[in-house]
Amino acid sequence: MVSTPAPALDNSGRQYLPTLDPATASPNQVLMPLTARANAQNHLEIGGCDVTTLVERFGSPLYILDEETLRTACRQYREAFRQYYPGESLVIYASKAWNCLAVCAVVDSEELGLDVVSGGELYTALKAGVSPDKIYLHGNNKSVEELSLAVSAGCTIVVDNWQELKTLVSLAADSETSETAGGQPIRILLRLTPGIECHTHEYIRTGHLDSKFGFDPEQLDEVFAYVSQQPALLCVGLHAHIGSQIFELQAHQDLTSVMVQWLSKAAQYGLPISELDIGGGLGIRYTESDDPPSIDEWVKVICEGIIRACQRQGVAMPRLIAEPGRSLIGSACVTAYRVGGQKTVPGIRTYVTVDGGMSDNPRPITYQSVYRAVVANKLSAPMTESVAIAGKHCESGDIVIKDAKLPPTEPGDVLVVMGTGAYNYSMASNYNRLPRPAAVLVNQGDASLILQRETVEDLIRQDRLPERLVRREG
Repeated sequence: MVSTPAPALDNSGRQYLPTLDPATASPNQVLMPLTARANAQNHLEIGGCDVTTLVERFGSPLYILDEETLRTACRQYREAFRQYYPGESLVIYASKAWNCLAVCAVVDSEELGLDVVSGGELYTALKAGVSPDKIYLHGNNKSVEELSLAVSAGCTIVVDNWQELKTLVSLAADSETSETAGGQPIRILLRLTPGIECHTHEYIRTGHLDSKFGFDPEQLDEVFAYVSQQPALLCVGLHAHIGSQIFELQAHQDLTSVMVQWLSKAAQYGLPISELDIGGGLGIRYTESDDPPSIDEWVKVICEGIIRACQRQGVAMPRLIAEPGRSLIGSACVTAYRVGGQKTVPGIRTYVTVDGGMSDNPRPITYQSVYRAVVANKLSAPMTESVAIAGKHCESGDIVIKDAKLPPTEPGDVLVVMGTGAYNYSMASNYNRLPRPAAVLVNQGDASLILQRETVEDLIRQDRLPERLVRREG
């Protein structure tokens, strides 16, 4: 794949539109969804749908997910593995990035598996029709109920620690659980910590040794020996993940070598290791200065690294598994807001307010993440103002974008923030008792509601008022 060039400097919102052929562009390298364009009204259009019309129809804030961009990313991952890896491979969507019925169904239809990290994500994947043999359950503190659900459904469990190993052995010994699982051994992978550092936010680095995830390297012999003596557990693979939003290829190349060494060690204990899961972590372009590798480049490095390491160790090539999340869905979605008022602090800055903020996108206040925005109904207007886009929550830190270039705005304008497919809806909250937004899936001029907007009634649905506090007339 060819790296996406920097946007043309035309000083309008058009500069953020994709400039490459959607058939060859790597979705993680573009700021806007692949179908984004300016229509005849100079409005932003995505998936053949005018964004301003979508807001009029579905309200705001509104997540707008482009089906073509998501499917293109799925296919590029799948086809790249087929091109570069002579053995069997499986791409698994890390659904914590955005897990809902429609997203699971789209990914499943593209022949990808699903990585889930809770009983809720697992339940959603099953309800979406995903085959259990393509679902892998992660998590560092899985409950007995979550493990039982995965066992009974026939999913693969990525074991994170000693407590889980012993809990699974106990579950297998339980006659009811064993019958539900068909009496078959529980299929597991072992998550190991590779001790590889990468340059990303400390909260999303998971491969270094000081991490809550996985077994540490010095535990390998003890873990392998224990698992080899448990007939109720079928250990088919090893897993590692070094972090998220990573632009470096060297770290992933290093990981392949470490994992094949582990595979060789596991063989010494007679474990039937046939899968290596190298995690995910490929970053996306959030700003013009971001320059992530393409999906094709990332896959090529992974495959070549595994092939070399297997040849060096003299072992058969395993089934190779990858778990991309952000790079599949991040750039496929935008969030549309209605502009409210403005406040100018002389000599300091101007605040432009929108009708959402940290409840629909907590990443700026949590990770200091940076985004770009355009005004959908003024896409060709020169961006002559530097403003802060402020959310509506009662927090001084609720700033969506600290320094945004925009054209002059008015109340009612539709402001669109790009790259909001990953960890926006999935981390959304009801802070200040705001209902969570709706989401639509757009494709070739059709817009389908995939997440209904919450109402104020939804906010109190789980509330319970003690009888002694009920206010009575008279």
